[in-house]
Amino acid sequence: MTVMQHTAHGSRALIDFSPQATSLEVRDFGLRYGDKTALSNLTLRVPRHRVTAFIGPSGCGKSTLLRALNRLHDLNETVTREGSIHLEGQDIHASSMVVAELRRRVGMVFQVPNPFPMSIYDNVAFGLRLQGHLPKRQVDDVVEWALQSAALWDEVKDRLRASAWSLSGGQQQRLVIARTLAVGPEVLLLDEPASALDPISSLKVEELIRNLKSTLTLVLVTHNMQQAARVSDYTAFLQDGELVEYGPTDTLFTNPRLARTENYITGRMA
Repeated sequence: MTVMQHTAHGSRALIDFSPQATSLEVRDFGLRYGDKTALSNLTLRVPRHRVTAFIGPSGCGKSTLLRALNRLHDLNETVTREGSIHLEGQDIHASSMVVAELRRRVGMVFQVPNPFPMSIYDNVAFGLRLQGHLPKRQVDDVVEWALQSAALWDEVKDRLRASAWSLSGGQQQRLVIARTLAVGPEVLLLDEPASALDPISSLKVEELIRNLKSTLTLVLVTHNMQQAARVSDYTAFLQDGELVEYGPTDTLFTNPRLARTENYITGRMA
């Protein structure tokens, strides 16, 4: 069930997930770049082991919200925020939260694949080695597991020492996902992960997203309405930095509560 409460300062959406079923909770969250408001009074819960999509027009704040979930705005001195974001009940901005550990737990994959200039194997092992010295056999096992989880193992198992840059764009994106999975995240943030890929590679990434939700919470930003409808369980529609509507994807796409949502989904609003 979706409960919407519209206020003068924005909107909030509470889907009735129990605390045990909630991975991330955004509470009255706002973010500004200097004098420019990017997000205003957002409240929503992201369910565990589901795919939640953020949709909305360019500049609506969906990528800003996604990046706030693992504090990627920290290095921007112009950013101010209000409200809070909780991961498994813990405030991610609390003094006890180590940012490096937060970003291990909440991994992120960007629009353009960014493999490191090293071998396929070393890309996946990179984060493991940062965590400390592990026996080579253990690293080997995790690398294989991560590549299998990213549906890439069969394509690269015979050339693990080849450069990651020798892979196709779609393979590079799945390699980046494998690299993120190797360090054991609880949440995977995906910012337009298939928009730079060809249609066949995009479908492979979509299939991967659907498969990963058995073990991970996934949050996806996409401009592609069809993609959001295919892969997500829940969808949040943002406009002008505010949360307009949030609910089960099937319901939001076929029977939206608000005309603003329907106009965007049907293409009557850019």
